This record gives sequence, C-alpha cells and structure tokens, in this order.
Amino acid sequence: MLALLAVLAGCGRDEEVPRTPAEKAARAQALIEDGNEAYTQGDYRRAAHRYAAAAAVKKDDPAAHYGMAMALQKLGRDEEARAAYARSRELTQKR
Repeated sequence: MLALLAVLAGCGRDEEVPRTPAEKAARAQALIEDGNEAYTQGDYRRAAHRYAAAAAVKKDDPAAHYGMAMALQKLGRDEEARAAYARSRELTQKR
C-alpha cells in the first residue's frame, strides 16, 4: 500500500527516483513538508498520502510515520493511526 501511495504522491512521475541516502532524505523531507502544508489546510487525506509516500521513500523516518498517524487520526482511521504512532515511537527510540 505504501508503494501505491508513493506513486500517487509523485514518486513515480517524471521525476528521477531517489537512489542515494541523501536523495532519499531530501525527497522524504519534501513530501513531509507537503504533508505538513496539507495538514495545516485541513486536507487530511492528501496529508496522509504525502506522509505515507515519505515513509515509503525513507522507511526509517519517524516524522513521516508521526505525520501519517496525525492525519489518519483526523480521518477517523484510528487503528491505522495507532500503528503509525507506534512505528514512529519505535523509530525514535532506535536513534
């Protein structure tokens, strides 16, 4: 599902696929920032997609999972939100 969301969020368009860790980090950060903007505007569906795409690009980014959890919670998808919060917490503790 995350791979599909990544394509929907723009990772599969005419852009080059990020290959190096630095490229992946930059792409994930750009997706998180877009998710933050969507969240601020109340577009929680788009925010959840952007955060999920960031998590697909950089699987160990706790911010992507945390943002996704917040957006999913706003959408009433509580079980998925709990899982995303747990993943974010787990990744934060590994750092």
